[in-house]
Amino acid sequence: MIKLLHFADVHIGMENYGRTDPSTGLSTRVMDFLRRMDEMVGFAEQQAIDLAIFAGDAFKTRNPNPTFQREFAWRILDLAKICPVVLLVGNHDLPINIKKASSLEIYDTLRVPNVTLGDQYKLHLVETKSGIVQVATAPYPVRARLLEGDDELSTRRTIADLDSALRRQLELVIRELAHQADKSDAPRILTGHFWVDGAMTGSERQVMIGRDVAIGLAEIADPAWDYVALGHVHRHQNLTAGRNDAPPVIYSGSMERIDFSEEGDEKGFIYAEIERGYTQWEFVPLAKSRRFLTVRADVRHAGNPTQVVLEEIARTDIEDAVVRVIIKTDPETHNLIQMKAIEQAIRDSGASIVAAIQRDVQHPARMRLGPTPEGLSPLELMERYFQSKEVLPERIEELLQVAQEFFVEEESAGY
Repeated sequence: MIKLLHFADVHIGMENYGRTDPSTGLSTRVMDFLRRMDEMVGFAEQQAIDLAIFAGDAFKTRNPNPTFQREFAWRILDLAKICPVVLLVGNHDLPINIKKASSLEIYDTLRVPNVTLGDQYKLHLVETKSGIVQVATAPYPVRARLLEGDDELSTRRTIADLDSALRRQLELVIRELAHQADKSDAPRILTGHFWVDGAMTGSERQVMIGRDVAIGLAEIADPAWDYVALGHVHRHQNLTAGRNDAPPVIYSGSMERIDFSEEGDEKGFIYAEIERGYTQWEFVPLAKSRRFLTVRADVRHAGNPTQVVLEEIARTDIEDAVVRVIIKTDPETHNLIQMKAIEQAIRDSGASIVAAIQRDVQHPARMRLGPTPEGLSPLELMERYFQSKEVLPERIEELLQVAQEFFVEEESAGY
C-alpha cells in the first residue's frame, strides 16, 4: 500500500489583497501560501508519506524572483527528506521560449535527491520505501512541443484546427503512457496539468497564461491507472465520483484562495492509499487558509444607511479575512453612506485587509423595463453593458454622465 500526497497550484508570489509582513519582508499573501505548504509538509511527516506529487504551478509568474524560488525550494527539500517528490511542470512554470529552462528545471540540473522533474510526457519508475510506483507525467501541453513534426499543420491555419490537433495529440500521448504502464503490476499514477471536459473552474481563468485546450475525461479515466492526480483547476473535485469503472480523477485544488471567485471553496490537498487495482483517498482541508468574505447590506429606503451596514459588519465574523462590502442602495440613500466609517469598522473588527467597498445603486424605473433590450434608450443600454462588465456602480454613474452630455451634443447638432 502506497501512501500518496497530492497537491497543486501553490502559486508562490500571489500578492493581491496583501500587505508587507514586517517579520519577513514578504507579502502577507505570499506568507499565506508558504504556511499552507509548511502545514502540508508537517502532515506528510506525521503520516510517513511514501510519495508526494506536485501537479504543477509552483509560482505566479514564469520568471519568479529568487526569494520566491528559495522559499519554495526549502519546502520541497523538507518534503524530499520524508519521501520521493515528483514535480510536474504547469503553465506558470514554463518559459516563454520553449528552448529556455523552466522555473523547476534547476531540481533536475542539480540532481536534487529524491526529486523527479516531470517536464516530459514520460513514465517514471519511482522507488519508495513501500515499493516501486509508476508515475506518468503529463506537463502542461505546449503546442510547439506536442505538434512538432506535424506536416499537416502547413495546411491548418485556424485556431480551431490547431486546438483540435493539440487535443488529439495529447490524447494519443496519454494512451501511449497507459500502454507502457500496463506492462507492470506496480501501482500506476497519472499526473497532469490541463483542463478536463466537465471540470468546474475556479479563478485560474483569471490568472492563467495563454489559451487552454481541454482533454476528454474518457481519455484519462482509464482503468489502466489507479489514481489520476491533476493540477491547473483551483477548485477541488473528483471527476469520476460515483463511478466504479474508473480510477479517481482528482483536482486537488489550490491550497489558498486566489480571489473572491474562490470565496466558498474549501482549500487543502489529497491523501490517498494506493495499490494496484485499489485506491482509497480523502481531501485534507487546511483550516487556516485565508478566508475571503463578502458582507452584503441592503440599505434602500433606510433612514441611516451607514448604521445598517455597520450592524451587518458587527454580526459577521471577519477576523483575519480578506473582506469586501457590497451595499445595495438607491439614488436617495447612496450619497448618505459614510464610506470612511464603514472602512474603519472593518479594520476595527480585525479584518486582514479591506478589499473593496462597493455601492450597487438600484434604479427602480429602469429595473421595471425588464430583461430584454427592446425599448431601452442608448443610455440605458450602455448602463447594462457596464453592469455586465462588473464596473463599479460609482464609475458607471460617472461614465453615464459623460455619455449623456455626448448624446445631448449629438442631438443638438442634428445627428
